[in-house]
Amino acid sequence: MALNTYKPQKLYYSIKEVAEMFGLNESTLRYWETEFPLLKPKTSGPAKVRQYQEKDIEQIKLIHNLVKVRGFKLAAAKKIINNSRGTADRTADVLTRLIAVRDELQALKRQLDYVQ
Repeated sequence: MALNTYKPQKLYYSIKEVAEMFGLNESTLRYWETEFPLLKPKTSGPAKVRQYQEKDIEQIKLIHNLVKVRGFKLAAAKKIINNSRGTADRTADVLTRLIAVRDELQALKRQLDYVQ
């Protein structure tokens, strides 16, 4: 499933919204929180409802790129994140831009096909 690059600007996102952005299960996000110490969404209320901010979504984007897109095991992804944080961030940014460009090109192609 392709990464959904569109998301409205909000201060906090629910776990359901974030899971839908990446095509993941909510349980996968909760598991990643236990495996990646850098991923710590804010929790509120007695039920400890998770509230993801943009910084958390950026961390998930990085983990998603390494684990789901590139196929690394969790241990390898942790090692990559710890050893080359800047490189992994740039790779995730490039991937996001490429997906957006691909989507734009596909939309243009559909428009051209319609005109012809």
